[in-house]
Amino acid sequence: MATLSIPQNGKALKGKNRTQRTLPSVDLTAMVDLAFLLITFFMLTTSLSKFGAMDVAKPITEIPDQPYPASRTVTVLLGKDNGIVWYKGEREKATPQRASFKQISTVLAQNKKEIARLYNNDPSKFMIVIIKPTESSTYKNFVDLLDEMSISDVKSYLIDDKSLLIQEQEYLQKLGAI
Repeated sequence: MATLSIPQNGKALKGKNRTQRTLPSVDLTAMVDLAFLLITFFMLTTSLSKFGAMDVAKPITEIPDQPYPASRTVTVLLGKDNGIVWYKGEREKATPQRASFKQISTVLAQNKKEIARLYNNDPSKFMIVIIKPTESSTYKNFVDLLDEMSISDVKSYLIDDKSLLIQEQEYLQKLGAI
């Protein structure tokens, strides 16, 4: 509690009948403690509530393309109404399949295991996922798929938002995702 300190000095000054009164002082230690507690509380809560942004690095276009085998690639096409169409390998030889967002984690896990088994668990031969969002897909679905890439521990994935091929558009129309 704050205390009010008033010294009681009853001695009279020489030649004067009045006693000299000192000004009262208030002990502000408790208020200073409370101020520091509030400052640390608000600093802590603001540092805990910062947004966690996702890092997406677009490649530098001056570097020439490096060839990689199509047997390591899985292409994921994002369509309308939360529709996902995916295929493995080259698009000419592939059989496209439709999946939901609940199924995509198992699709990624199965293909990851299959590619690892195909390359005798060589860590340098990991699965490469190509993500192709369409104009009818939503941004939420795109972010959910990127989250699924980090959850499924996919080491390399590419975002190709520039080129949706005619055959891939036919896949989406055939499976009702566009």
